[in-house]
Amino acid sequence: SCSSGIFDIQRVVAQKGTARMSAGDKERDLLSGFQPPFEHFSTQALHVGQDAEQWTSMAVVPPISLSTTFKQVAPGKHAGFEYSRSGNPTRNCLEKAVAALDGAKYCMAFASGLATTMTIAHLLKSGDGIICMNDVYGGTNRYFRRVGSEMGLQTRFIDCTSLKCLREAIKPNTKLVWIETPTNPMMNVIDIKACAELVHKHGDIIMVVDNTFMSPYFQRPLALGADICMYSATKYMNGHSDVVMGLASTNRDDLYQKLKFLQNAIGAVPSPFDCFLCNRGLKTLSLRMRQHFKNALAVAQFLEADPRVEKVFFPGLPSHPQYKLTKQQCTGTSGMISFLIKGNLENAKIFLENLKIFCLAESLGGYESLAEHP
Repeated sequence: SCSSGIFDIQRVVAQKGTARMSAGDKERDLLSGFQPPFEHFSTQALHVGQDAEQWTSMAVVPPISLSTTFKQVAPGKHAGFEYSRSGNPTRNCLEKAVAALDGAKYCMAFASGLATTMTIAHLLKSGDGIICMNDVYGGTNRYFRRVGSEMGLQTRFIDCTSLKCLREAIKPNTKLVWIETPTNPMMNVIDIKACAELVHKHGDIIMVVDNTFMSPYFQRPLALGADICMYSATKYMNGHSDVVMGLASTNRDDLYQKLKFLQNAIGAVPSPFDCFLCNRGLKTLSLRMRQHFKNALAVAQFLEADPRVEKVFFPGLPSHPQYKLTKQQCTGTSGMISFLIKGNLENAKIFLENLKIFCLAESLGGYESLAEHP
């Protein structure tokens, strides 16, 4: 995970060029050619759901509403909130802002990314089938294999970069298709639009895209045909490694009503303070993602040129097998890089134990630079 602090590596990369100008020209070329940025993104992040007029105090920054319960003027008559698990003013501000950034009608916040996954899985019943990308976040894999299976959910893990594999995997009981793009950890890129078109030809199958690695700044799965876009907001959305949270957005009224019910009925909701922090993180999302992309590109080029590195997996490099697809469906790419070091596991351990700027730690998407072994 490459953050905005990798300036030393960037200088090394620049110095390896024949001239600073030529290195700059190459960087500009690699940063260009993606889809145009989503209009008014930063304005929406700053203003949607943040109206001062919604508070009697006219607070410009949405306050943290810690109250668990809200006064009713009569039995069953309230001012929009009755119990904080069911709805909270601070959470409401965050959900409105994220919905706007996703190009969605609705967004719901959850206690973690996996709490979001679990809640979505509760849309299904025993005997229903799930198709999941075979290269997927370990927590998602674990949930479907060891938890979902105990509830009678039948999950098949396939290569969703192949439409042929996806088509052959769809069965009469298939009710959910779950993809990540880029994938964790191998950075495979999946054609969201093509998958959505294929899936929706087979009846009422819900297609979910885990957009954690990209954020809505670089990719909007709902606009490409996905039914649900979800995140571990712990990562880029919050961006400061101090919140654990999940998010799910949709344009479908039916899915929103079901997920809203489950959000309340299961109760895996985030705290108002965490919602405040994540909402604040959104205000710098566009700035952070642009810098993540620029710095990651510099690091990826540096690694690809090093003889001790066997292979680099970064969708922003022309060497990536889905480089053209990335440019077709994304406005850029994030700070996530995977790479193989020549040698064996011991060589990888030596590398990780001798990092100076990067921190050996799990997670991603914060302002700091992290490295880990899957």
